[in-house]
Amino acid sequence: MDFDGFDLIVVGSGFFGTTIAERAARELGLKVAVLDKRTHFGGNSWSEVNAETGIEVHPYGTHIFHTNSEEVWTYLNRFTEFTDYRHRVFTVHGGRVFSMPINLGTICSFFGRHFTPDEARALVDREMGAEGIGEPANLEEKAVKSIGRPLYEAFIRGYTMKQWQTDPKLLPAAIIGRLPVRFTFEDRYFSDRFEGMPRQGYGAIFRNMLSNPNIRLFLGTDYFDVRDKVPAGALVVYTGAIDRYYDYRFGELGWRTVDLEWEVARTPDFQGTSVMNYADTDVPFTRIHEFRHLHPERPFDGDKTIIAREFSRFARNGDEPYYPIATPQDRDLYDRYVGLTAAEPDVIFGGRLGTYRYMDMHQAIGAALKCFDQQVAPRFSAGKPLSA
Repeated sequence: MDFDGFDLIVVGSGFFGTTIAERAARELGLKVAVLDKRTHFGGNSWSEVNAETGIEVHPYGTHIFHTNSEEVWTYLNRFTEFTDYRHRVFTVHGGRVFSMPINLGTICSFFGRHFTPDEARALVDREMGAEGIGEPANLEEKAVKSIGRPLYEAFIRGYTMKQWQTDPKLLPAAIIGRLPVRFTFEDRYFSDRFEGMPRQGYGAIFRNMLSNPNIRLFLGTDYFDVRDKVPAGALVVYTGAIDRYYDYRFGELGWRTVDLEWEVARTPDFQGTSVMNYADTDVPFTRIHEFRHLHPERPFDGDKTIIAREFSRFARNGDEPYYPIATPQDRDLYDRYVGLTAAEPDVIFGGRLGTYRYMDMHQAIGAALKCFDQQVAPRFSAGKPLSA
């Protein structure tokens, strides 16, 4: 394997790395090598068609594109057309189905009566203040102070216990922000300005982004097996785990991961929606994904559907990291690794794993566009590639 002649080595082909590669090849004419240890590009956003059902699935869990950034939306529309899909999520509690996030319909259904917006707001305010919580000492207190005890017990407590495998009383308050409550019947999960599903799937987006002849893909290639072959002076954009880059010198950062249990169900429609949450602890999984509902515009006359039950747990070495735990100890550990990067002038650390923070897809693209403008482009004088 030879990387001579490449100006830029991108490690990881998720949205951050792919955006950097696309911009560098198109705007600067750079020769770009994109490495990924997986046998497909696209990172966790990858999608593919299930052969048995013909349904496009998301192997790493449901991904819905949404953003308030016109810059990101305009950029991605160069590579795909989006449908008008609007994501709606429901949750099962006590054998009943409710809309999530909590909205006026959820409140009316849960309390079994009609509320006007003012009545619902007054009810929630009373419940929020009923326990006289001052500065929240843990996740449970913060949640109760945000939405009141009844709604917390029904929709948050059990789900959180399954997500974290820990009693919410033992989790730090900083894990969650203020829980949203809508005092309207608006039931869209996201409130962003732009939302949709890529009409041809996420795989097509990445193929289009990486189609520039200046880009060469090296799939099934672990960077650490070939890093000694990267030529001196080539810039590396590394989107892998920062602790792995330094061989866990100070220890491993904490992550949550998910396990997906797949099933081909012999029915054309298993649950009637793309994502159904399960709030109660007597159900071991957190949610069920049914991918056929992500593309209602596609003709479907099959007699089988494919679903994935999602289980959450702490990540172990070798697992796919999804969500940074980011305890104070983790943040201190991450800062120690960041301190080492000053000695790496030819390496840019980016993306979810490289910066130890969770990013939605639009955030990864936005961060990559900023990184390109502020760190990558200025390195190359007048856009002239080193190999020229």
